[in-house]
Amino acid sequence: MAIPSIADAHCDTLMLLVGDRPKGKSLTETLPGHLDLERLLTAGVGLQFFALFTYPSNGPEVNLRRILEMIAQFHRSVEASGGRLYPVLEAADVAPQGGRVGGLLAVEGMSAIGGSIEILEVLHRLGVRSAMLTWNERNSLADGAMDQESSGGLSAEGKRVIAAMQRLKMALDVSHLGERGFWDLLEISEGPVLASHSNVRALRNHPRNLTDEQIKALAARGGVIGMNFYTEFLVDDGQATLGHLLRHIRHIADLVGPQHVGLGSDFDGISSAPDRLQTVADYPNLREALDAAGFTAEEAAGILGGNLRHALETILG
Repeated sequence: MAIPSIADAHCDTLMLLVGDRPKGKSLTETLPGHLDLERLLTAGVGLQFFALFTYPSNGPEVNLRRILEMIAQFHRSVEASGGRLYPVLEAADVAPQGGRVGGLLAVEGMSAIGGSIEILEVLHRLGVRSAMLTWNERNSLADGAMDQESSGGLSAEGKRVIAAMQRLKMALDVSHLGERGFWDLLEISEGPVLASHSNVRALRNHPRNLTDEQIKALAARGGVIGMNFYTEFLVDDGQATLGHLLRHIRHIADLVGPQHVGLGSDFDGISSAPDRLQTVADYPNLREALDAAGFTAEEAAGILGGNLRHALETILG
């Protein structure tokens, strides 16, 4: 039975549609990875962030072209969907629309864009509504989560980009940002901030996960942390289980309240997910696990989608 109104703050599925050996031409096809439009609809997903990810090592020219190709493929998928997939562009688009999936385009790392406000504005006109300054690397805007040797925060370019994103009403996403940059971003920005696909460092000591102080700071701003399904971010060793994911959810709920927990599966960008949560088709198992863990129906509905929608309505509005 489908679960209504699931919202997921991160997947890498558009990567399957571009490059030298694409595995599909449209989200409307049956794709080989974790999700496609038909499976999203069957699972009850009503809001899906689609990452525009490129490896920084490719260089800015190649990566900007790939970003534009992914945007083009998304809009072709919208046209091919017969109205079942639509772009999320403003606050009114965030509300559940039965039998339809709202797709939100999100740049994952801005190495290809650098400090160009003009390029950012063009991407916004093409439908991009969320962005992370970095992927794992250090770039001209800030240190990434996996490259913090300089202990650098936001550069002057990074601060200008943040100001432009706020003016454009784009979601600020800190999931791949270095810790000093995280605090810099909170200091110079206003409104809710997202961590689209990160977990709890107190349970799994990994640079991509958030400390309790970071979680508290995001919650104080009305932000939401999307739980990442990647095994490496859930456990120290071995295969993650659905129970491990529930531990991370429970930790945040106990620390700052369940209204600050969401989903950020990282589907099609991860090599290992918890058992019983292997693809988008397994979302009913997560709902059952939330019920068994003692979350109320209202709390579970928020975690599965309502919390992310609420924050996004504020940001886009």
